[in-house]
Amino acid sequence: MRTLQAELGLAGNAGRQKLRGRVLAGFAPGAMRLEAVAPFGSPAFILVADGSRGTLLLPRDRRVLQNTAPEEILEALIGLTLGPDDLRAALSGCAKAGAEPKSGREYGPEWMSVDLASGGTVYLQRQASSWRIVAARYAGVDIEYVEFTGVRPSQIAIRASNATLIVSLRQVEVNGDLPHDQLVAVNVAPGLQPITLEELRAAGPLGSDK
Repeated sequence: MRTLQAELGLAGNAGRQKLRGRVLAGFAPGAMRLEAVAPFGSPAFILVADGSRGTLLLPRDRRVLQNTAPEEILEALIGLTLGPDDLRAALSGCAKAGAEPKSGREYGPEWMSVDLASGGTVYLQRQASSWRIVAARYAGVDIEYVEFTGVRPSQIAIRASNATLIVSLRQVEVNGDLPHDQLVAVNVAPGLQPITLEELRAAGPLGSDK
């Protein structure tokens, strides 16, 4: 899988604050675009990542965060520390990007766990003559594939120490035409005020109970 486009329905909580919304998402190797759709008006946020450089645009607040690691921005927004490739892998049912197995264990005829060379564990369940990834744990994040449509997940639970997110995938397109320039394009208009990562974290749901 090279590219992934989908509409993500989000529900859950970060800290003590409930999260709910709809995000238009696009992924390619090393690149990502997340656009939080509002009921009306400008998006709540636009997050783009090009390699290790992330840009977060907050159109309604007229603020912007630039040249910051995308996983740090996501952690400040919703408490999940996942980079573009790992998030793409998680949403597509592959659990983790570039994962190489190190060792494995069987639990009867239908269950298996596989330890990854880069750290973490993937859990698989036998489906007819093949195996399907149904959960994973790495880097302080637990991923559970709750529902499937065909071979691809349609609902995923992602949990971290202070956040739980249920992601429902709709209008999924895999390996479609997704030009890199279009994916990472963001218009930082003159007059936008910068916001720091610390200010974003303090203003977001993870800072609401401090």
